[in-house]
Amino acid sequence: MSTTTAAAPAQPVAKQKPVKGTNNPGVSPMGKVFLYIILIALTCIFLGPILFVFMNSFKSKFELSNNPFGLPIGDTFVGLENYATGLQLSNFFSSILWSFVITIGSVAIIVMLCAMTAYYITRVKRWWTSALYYIFVFSMVIPFQMVMFPTVQVSSILGLDNPVGMMVLYLGFGAGLSVFMFAGFVKSIPIDIEEAATIDGCNPVQTYFRVVLPMLKPTAITVAILNTMWVWNDFLLPNLVLGPGSEYRTIPIVVQFLLGSNGNRDMGALMAMLVLAIIPIVIFYIFMQKYIIQGVAAGAVKG
Repeated sequence: MSTTTAAAPAQPVAKQKPVKGTNNPGVSPMGKVFLYIILIALTCIFLGPILFVFMNSFKSKFELSNNPFGLPIGDTFVGLENYATGLQLSNFFSSILWSFVITIGSVAIIVMLCAMTAYYITRVKRWWTSALYYIFVFSMVIPFQMVMFPTVQVSSILGLDNPVGMMVLYLGFGAGLSVFMFAGFVKSIPIDIEEAATIDGCNPVQTYFRVVLPMLKPTAITVAILNTMWVWNDFLLPNLVLGPGSEYRTIPIVVQFLLGSNGNRDMGALMAMLVLAIIPIVIFYIFMQKYIIQGVAAGAVKG
């Protein structure tokens, strides 16, 4: 004789009251308003100088001196003469060509050589590799003014007053931060991945170029962006090494050349050349800015 057991009626699940403080209530309306005010103020602070230069590039000398903070009210074609005058006086196209050559070459060797250096000193555990790493880190805190005059003398003796010499100098001054960022990311890469590549028949060089280097892409892009903005906008080092009369003058040197001497300066043409000088780097940064946070976060996993 079989017995059947009646199924117990399902008990309703009691709804638990949320514990106070466990849910994220978000930002209060007043907090959002305050946050937006801060963001708008910061936007005005950062964009203000750019808008100031852009507006004044369309003003005549008289209007620029009498109304530097107002909108241009003169003839637009008169304002466009500033660009024509600046291009004529500065030899702008030659300078922008040398700026591109020096910037691209410098950034390329910084990324390639610093990535290889960081990989080596991170994977080879020796006392001298650790000392070399801290030397790179220490170079980040040395002001350029301390080594400015020795750099000029050495570059003159070695004949570095040319685009190739500038690339070598930028490699030396940019290696500290670049090696530091690459080393931070290499430390976060599991060693098992490289051991698996070795088992598959890769030698150390093949392991680096086929396995490690592709994984360094986020940090490499970040290093390239930071060094591009630095090299492109740098004035002091090219001015000291190349000199204002060199045929390899970069854009910052040419813009400074427009200031003239004895109070004779065309501020309208100067503003116009500043606008043309910042356009390439602004476009570059707009398209590449999303990689900065990714690369910095990827390199900050381990110290």
